[in-house]
Amino acid sequence: MKYKLLLLTVLLSLLVAGCNKRPDQGAAPSLTTADASGDTTKSPVLEEVFSDSTYQLTGVAVSPEGRVFTNYPYWLERHANSVVEIRDGKPLPYPDTKWNSFKKGDPGSTTFVCVQAVVADEKGYLWIVDAAGIGLGPVYKNANKVVKVRLSDNSIERIYRFPEQVAGADSYLNDIRVDNSNGYAYMTSSSNGGIVVLNIVSGESRLVLQDDSSVKSDPSYHFTFKGKEFSMADGSIPKIHSDGIALSPDKAWLYYKPLTDDKLYRVETKLLRDFATPLRTIADKVQDLGHFVTTDGMVFDKAGNLYFGDLERSSIVRIAPDLEMHTLITDPENLIWPDSYSISQDGYLYISLSQIQLMPWFNNNVDKKEKPYRIVRLKI
Repeated sequence: MKYKLLLLTVLLSLLVAGCNKRPDQGAAPSLTTADASGDTTKSPVLEEVFSDSTYQLTGVAVSPEGRVFTNYPYWLERHANSVVEIRDGKPLPYPDTKWNSFKKGDPGSTTFVCVQAVVADEKGYLWIVDAAGIGLGPVYKNANKVVKVRLSDNSIERIYRFPEQVAGADSYLNDIRVDNSNGYAYMTSSSNGGIVVLNIVSGESRLVLQDDSSVKSDPSYHFTFKGKEFSMADGSIPKIHSDGIALSPDKAWLYYKPLTDDKLYRVETKLLRDFATPLRTIADKVQDLGHFVTTDGMVFDKAGNLYFGDLERSSIVRIAPDLEMHTLITDPENLIWPDSYSISQDGYLYISLSQIQLMPWFNNNVDKKEKPYRIVRLKI
């Protein structure tokens, strides 16, 4: 029963939306191919980068050189590769076929099991979060890990693993942000709420804010999709905890939020980097930034603007450093569950569209997904 509840909780840990500070009216949408040219300064244009008619994707990462990666979590029985690089429109197993060769019964320690996120950093590395929760269930054979890949030669630089008290069997590591300057990475734990802090030099890790209200979804918040409150087939209302995470450009602040409410929080990273900081002190220093929208992922640009996906309104919003929020584009036809984000060197916001709200789990076991699954980009 415990793992059935975990399955439902984590499975939704990749969803939802809401709002108090309502975004302004967005511009008219359109969808073109990624090599389209023309003046996009007057009307935002969604450009298709990649599509897959078979497998459901969640993450997207763009390296400084413009290489594009995505991942496919092992949620359903039909599964092939976990991480791919997109070349000439085709998904190629990354870093190689061996790492993507996992089958149930295998150890899973040196292969991908259930990858949830991919992030490219400024130093030439791809960070891969393997939650290892097949079907969003318990961690498979202690195989949850973070894999650091050197992009210059596609070799494994390091594998980070976690003790039981940090990311045990009932955890589901979700997204990651990396601070190479100070030597730390931060991850959300979306199954039960909390932030995992990882010293990327020593490999030591710590779970913080596990019982804090800032990582717990507000039970009074109601997420509605097309006028109906989001619910399971049995009528139960999911409440999902910490999911979206972002690191300010100066690396001084970690921003995060629960998934099933519209609140946004931040905490100083200097407190997180010092593992001697008492847990109570960290919780006391959390700043509540107020109500915005509920988003799956989030990302900062170099100017300090924070980008969300407003799931209820099929929109992309930008939150300025003064916390004013503006809608960049609204497109119900194409922005079907904007999931994860990455910003390229040439100023495009890459967006993965996972269509989670159309999965049979949330539609009385009827699959309403509108294939293909897509990655699109938007000039910002």
